[in-house]
Amino acid sequence: MRINIIAAVAKNRAIGYQNKLIYWLPNDLKRFKALTTGHTIIMGRKTFESLPKGALPNRRNIVISKTITEIPGCDCYKSLEEAIDNCSKDEDVYVIGGASIYNQAIKMADRLCLTEVNDSPNNADTFFPQYDDWKIETKENHGIDDKHEFEYAFVDYIR
Repeated sequence: MRINIIAAVAKNRAIGYQNKLIYWLPNDLKRFKALTTGHTIIMGRKTFESLPKGALPNRRNIVISKTITEIPGCDCYKSLEEAIDNCSKDEDVYVIGGASIYNQAIKMADRLCLTEVNDSPNNADTFFPQYDDWKIETKENHGIDDKHEFEYAFVDYIR
């Protein structure tokens, strides 16, 4: 099994504000869909509740919740460890948030698939964990255009 973490991260590691993503980046959303479709995604309950249409199609959706045991279209587990234990050895797993799940998963992850946004927002209440000790595997830079307000880069990290 390969455990990947996927996120859009500002220069100050900000990832969210009031249970919403800080950035609307169409190319980041396309990359997210391309990488996660056909695979397993793991998220916390608040991240699941932030999804506009519930469970994401064409993926195995796993929600971590200490209180909720059933969500249509999802497998529910009480901890990240329990969720990982219920994934098969050949599954590609993508952890998609939120902050507390990222903080737990970064210790066991094999790869980070980050969209690094060249911005430090003033309004942020959720942050990605430190990842200074990871090594860049690939990096693809993108400039500002009519759909992307900030420069950004798709950066994959490995340990």
